[in-house]
Amino acid sequence: MQKKEFLRKLQQKRFIIATHVYGTGASQDLVRYLTDHKAKAVLFIGHPLFYDPNLSGSSYTFYVKGKKIYSHEDQNHRIPLFIGYFLHMMKSFIWVLKHPGVWDVYVGSNNLNAFVGICLKRFGKIKQVVYYVIDYNPVRYSNPIVNKLYHWLDQFCVLRADATWNLSPRMEEGRKKYFSFSGGNQKTVPVGLWLKDIKKRGTRSYEPHTLVFLGHVQKKQGIQHIIEAIPMIIKKIPDFRFAVIGGGKYLEELQKQVKLLHIEKYVTFAGYISDHRKIEDTLSKCAAGIALYDMKDGNNVSFSYFGNPTKIKTYLSAGLPILLSDVPYNAREIEKEGCGKIISYDPKEIASVIIHVFSNPSVLMRYRTNIIHYRKRFDWNTIFEYQLQNLI
Repeated sequence: MQKKEFLRKLQQKRFIIATHVYGTGASQDLVRYLTDHKAKAVLFIGHPLFYDPNLSGSSYTFYVKGKKIYSHEDQNHRIPLFIGYFLHMMKSFIWVLKHPGVWDVYVGSNNLNAFVGICLKRFGKIKQVVYYVIDYNPVRYSNPIVNKLYHWLDQFCVLRADATWNLSPRMEEGRKKYFSFSGGNQKTVPVGLWLKDIKKRGTRSYEPHTLVFLGHVQKKQGIQHIIEAIPMIIKKIPDFRFAVIGGGKYLEELQKQVKLLHIEKYVTFAGYISDHRKIEDTLSKCAAGIALYDMKDGNNVSFSYFGNPTKIKTYLSAGLPILLSDVPYNAREIEKEGCGKIISYDPKEIASVIIHVFSNPSVLMRYRTNIIHYRKRFDWNTIFEYQLQNLI
C-alpha cells in the first residue's frame, strides 16, 4: 500500500488504546502516532500500573483528527492489586460503551486490557483487536494458581486477537519453551524512537564524565553495583558523576549505600520525573547510559530477558552509548553495532570499562557516531505504519 493511500485510510479509522501506566511507554507513542497523523478518533484509556502517589488514577482522553476534545480522570486510591485490576477492566469496558459507534481497532497493552477488547468485539463494539505484549515472564506471579491463570489469559488473547505484538522474539519463544504453546498471529514489534524529535533537539554539548541510569529503581536493575564501583572510578576520574532518574522502594537503600561509601557528591537522585521533556534534557547532558539488567528475578528468569526495554531506546534517542548486561535480546546487537558494551555485575569490571570509555574521548565519540546510524531503523513512524497496514 502506498503511503498516501495508507494515511488516507488511517484518517477514516477510529482507534482505542488501553494500557497500564508508569511513566510513558509504547502505548503513548502509538497515541502520538495516531494523533499526529489525524486519525478520525482516538480514545486513550490509562490505568495506574500499581499504587504510587506520583501516578494519576484511571483516566481516558478522547481525540478527534489529532485534537484533544475532552478527558476524565479518577482519583488514585490504594486498594488491593487484583481488586484494582478488576476495577480497571470494568472501567475500560464501561468507558468504551459510553462512547457511541463501532471502533475499528482496539489495542490492549497487556492481557487484561486485551481481554476487555476481545469481549467488546463479541459485543460488536470493536472490529479488530491487537494484543500488545509489553512484558512477559513464564513465572509472572509466585502463586502457581495465579500464574497459571495469567498464562491462560495470555494464550487466550494470543489466539483470539487479530494480531499479537510482542516486543521481542523471545516472547513467542518463551510460550513455546515453557508452555508448548504456539499459534495466533504473533509479530515482533520492537520499541521505537522519534527521529524527528532527535533532529529538532540537534547536537548538544554534554558532560563527558557523567553516567546516567533511567528507570524504576529496583534491586534487579543493578544500580548498587555501579555505586560500589564509584570509589574506584573517582581515583582516575575525579569529576565523575552518576545521575539516577526514577523512583522506587529500593531508592532508600541506595541512598544509604552512598552515605556509607562517602560518595554523596558524586551521585544525584532525581527521583520520579513525569515530564518526558525534562528526562530528555537531563539525558542529553550525560555521556553514557547504563542498564545492568539481572538475568534472574529471585529464582526466575527476569522480565528484561524476554522484553525490549524502553530504557535502551531512550538512551539511543539521546545519543548515549549504553553499558549493559547480556540480558536483553538486542544486547549483543548493540555491542556488535558499536553502540555500547556488554559488562558484568562485577564492580571492578564496571569501574574498568567506565574509566576506559570516559578517559578516551575518541572511544566515546565513536560510540555516539555509530548510534546516529543504528537508531534510524527504529523510527516509530516506520514501525507503526508497517504494522497498521495489516489492520486497516
